[in-house]
Amino acid sequence: MLQTASSSESQAGRKLSVGLASSAGQVREAQRLRYRVFVEEMGARLNTPEAGLDVDIFDAWCDHLLVRDEISNEVVGTYRILPPHQAKRIGSLYSESEFDLTRLANLRQRMVEVGRSCVHPDYRNGGTITLLWAGLAEYMLKNGYDYLIGCASISMADGGHAAASIYRQASARHLGPIEWRVFPRCPLPLAALEQQDLEAALPPLIKGYLRVGAYVCGEPAWDPDFNTADLLLLLPLARMNPRYMKHFIGAVAA
Repeated sequence: MLQTASSSESQAGRKLSVGLASSAGQVREAQRLRYRVFVEEMGARLNTPEAGLDVDIFDAWCDHLLVRDEISNEVVGTYRILPPHQAKRIGSLYSESEFDLTRLANLRQRMVEVGRSCVHPDYRNGGTITLLWAGLAEYMLKNGYDYLIGCASISMADGGHAAASIYRQASARHLGPIEWRVFPRCPLPLAALEQQDLEAALPPLIKGYLRVGAYVCGEPAWDPDFNTADLLLLLPLARMNPRYMKHFIGAVAA
């Protein structure tokens, strides 16, 4: 793995590294962390073939990005990445189960899909998130990909009112061009949930995507298994603020 550490992590007595899983055992570590976060913490209802692991049919086709605490040897953050040639082999993207992506067809050869992002509750800070973003940026640049898409989830614990508010806020400034618009297969009933006086805070992951230049590609879909509202976000690398790109690549090279 690429050895990296942020100054804040060093002060906390931690040394973090980021890189791609290189064995089935390392992928299982990512799946174990995902199960802990999505099932045990968030209450997702997943049909997993093995107890304690979050596994689905896409895992075998994906690259798995890991952030590891080198002192405890524990995987504390993960992203999975589906590159275009593997998406072609499996026949679809994960997000196609939630959205009609027809208008993104011309981007597919240069587009990667990311998902299953999660961080151990003890490591939810800027250092861990920066390393995950740094790993993604390096992956995109090394392989010559131009676009990144992924579903960003919003809790439906309040019945969806916060999700509707977050979509309203995010789309007001970051709605993508109409030629890149996607359409949810199971739409969130926005009209029934809209509350103009509710100003829900943007989740950190969504805020991070939008800050670096991502578009919201349309209305959210409801994911009943995770009980979340999902936004499809698209980040053209050409839109990424050069200051952020330099920061992320610097984190990998440190």
